[in-house]
Amino acid sequence: MSARARVLVTTDIGGTDPDDFQSMVHLLLYADAVDIEGLVSSPYGDGRAGDIHAVIDAYEADFPALATHARYPAPGKLRALVKQGALEVAPDAGFADPTEGSEWIVACARREDPRPLHVLVWGGLEDVAQALHDAPDIARNIAVYYIGGPNTTWGVDAYAYVEAHHRDVTFIESNNSYRGFFVGTADDDLSPTRFIPEHAAGRGALGDFFARQLPTVKMGDSPTLTWVLDGAPHPDRQSWGGRYVPIWGGRASRIAHPATRADIVEAFGVVEILAPMPAGWGEDDRAGLTFDGRTQGPFPEGIVEGDRLRFRLSPRDVREMDYEIRSSHPALDGQRGSFTAALPGADRWRVPSADHRDWWCDDLSPDLAIDGWPGAATIAQPRREIMRDFAARLARTTPRF
Repeated sequence: MSARARVLVTTDIGGTDPDDFQSMVHLLLYADAVDIEGLVSSPYGDGRAGDIHAVIDAYEADFPALATHARYPAPGKLRALVKQGALEVAPDAGFADPTEGSEWIVACARREDPRPLHVLVWGGLEDVAQALHDAPDIARNIAVYYIGGPNTTWGVDAYAYVEAHHRDVTFIESNNSYRGFFVGTADDDLSPTRFIPEHAAGRGALGDFFARQLPTVKMGDSPTLTWVLDGAPHPDRQSWGGRYVPIWGGRASRIAHPATRADIVEAFGVVEILAPMPAGWGEDDRAGLTFDGRTQGPFPEGIVEGDRLRFRLSPRDVREMDYEIRSSHPALDGQRGSFTAALPGADRWRVPSADHRDWWCDDLSPDLAIDGWPGAATIAQPRREIMRDFAARLARTTPRF
């Protein structure tokens, strides 16, 4: 029997999307099967450590029943593992000051334990980036499974720092595969729309809490958990956590402003737009960039780089995107451009990067895409088994005897 996995979660629970609440319920119902070492509140959004405690409140109500089924950790033990991480996204450098959360990651990673610490990232990478910056030695002790895509859009600077400076860390980056949890599913009792009324609502305080979050099951962060529940196999093997390929090179792009739709950048990669600094630019001038019609920040800030301003972003979709610069300087304010975000061809993504030791990403094989989301089939394939097992866990909120 394989050893129980050591797990530390960083999450933007309570922030921009209720799916983290669903995934936290999922995690706590498996708290008897993994060793939870940390629950860290991280960006992006308004979420705080108190949102994690709200889920533990429901767990505490169900704890007497859960304890009749297996040896679950006491609610107080879980509460002691809740830490507040960064409150804001990282600045341009990708790191800022240590937080309670980042220091806890370092402490856990440095414990004398032959097992790796699985760091499951459900939000931004801010606290992971800070921990790696402050204690680069922990890279050999941790394995990061990161739900990227929109989270990289929100926190591109932390991601860019880790990708550029800590390529020695074991890292799985799921930009699309995680969507297999809620796309391309059959219409049965385990489907996203029927699972809640048939298996969650009325199943203890945790089931009711789960049901109140969204009308359907999303659980977009749960592939990180199912990965370790299935023994954390090698990323290129199909499992409950999906299947991945070695990361490829050439994902970053630098384009000159004004860009046009003929400028092709990689979707989910790091993109830098360089604008000439206008005459008369002063120390008090500022510039920001909005793209793809986004109304929700954070928005890339213009960073002085020689005689240019650099705007860093990460496009989360595959399509043409417009952008606009907004600035205190009238010569720059309102300037527009565009670019096209695309997936790399097989001639690139099938060639592993020589610079990354153990970094993995979505398999872009066309036959593994669902509704245009590459790799989603690798999660959708085991989804029924996963959800059937989760339904059995929700039933544990009823005492065994």
